[in-house]
Amino acid sequence: MTKEISVKVTSGWSMLGLAITLWLAVPATVAAIALLKMPALVILLILLIPCDILLTMGFFTLQPNEARVLVLFGQYVGTVRDEGFHWANPFTLPRGTAVRVNKEGENTPAVIWQNKYRVSLRARNFETGRLKVNEQRGNPIDIGAVVVWRIADTAQALFDVDDYTNYINVQSESALRHLASSYPYDQHEDQHEVSLRSGGEAIHQALRSELQERLGKAGICVEETRLTHLAYAQEIAGTMLRRQQAEAIIAARRKIVEGAVSMVQMALQELADKKVVVLDDERKAAMVGNLLVVLCGETEAQPIINSGTLYH
Repeated sequence: MTKEISVKVTSGWSMLGLAITLWLAVPATVAAIALLKMPALVILLILLIPCDILLTMGFFTLQPNEARVLVLFGQYVGTVRDEGFHWANPFTLPRGTAVRVNKEGENTPAVIWQNKYRVSLRARNFETGRLKVNEQRGNPIDIGAVVVWRIADTAQALFDVDDYTNYINVQSESALRHLASSYPYDQHEDQHEVSLRSGGEAIHQALRSELQERLGKAGICVEETRLTHLAYAQEIAGTMLRRQQAEAIIAARRKIVEGAVSMVQMALQELADKKVVVLDDERKAAMVGNLLVVLCGETEAQPIINSGTLYH
């Protein structure tokens, strides 16, 4: 595994004065050859011109959060992370390559000059498409996520994987599929398990940990992961919606019954403590039934006046 080596290079401003001086020496040498008839200076001129060209090719600049990887004849030398105007051995500065890119709305591909050895260290976003996977219980779901990442080790990103951007895309989708198959979409009422729908930060941390383990081999640091889309697949969405509605109704009914029983118990206790009326078991049963009907009914109760007694 390749490890990044941080190197310092010469300031470009100090070398700029030397480059200007050597370039000014070229016309001076030509004039000396022409006026003073000194053939020996031809050799100096022949050496001076390529030296000036090589010296000029060694200048480069770096923006904030940008790095330049130095490679000498195929061997990794180090990485420059300091922003500003620099000069380095021109043989350690591989030039870019021309890449044809199809721009949107244009039929003819445009030629763009790209240099993979100039690496951006800024945080970047990658959003996966909507993936259809089976969750832990086998139900098909649609899921999507966004990954915030940056390059932490330039040497690993360039030399340990073929194309780190494509590597991130593939590994992010693979990790998201594995996450979706490891957790249920929603938790059952009698189980307190972590689910995709209600897991919240635990799900995000699980995805981030798995992605960091996968992308760490490419020198990538995962800053944050978030689910951007989560829903049942279209073919079962209607059925699951009715199931969720039924579960919500059952849960609501359970709360209503629990509250009604507590109110009935409180009413009987208050009547007994304050000795408002003495009720036998049959009258208590009738009272409990009436109160439960009033408290648990969906519509407003209609009172009925009983002109007789409970037994007639």
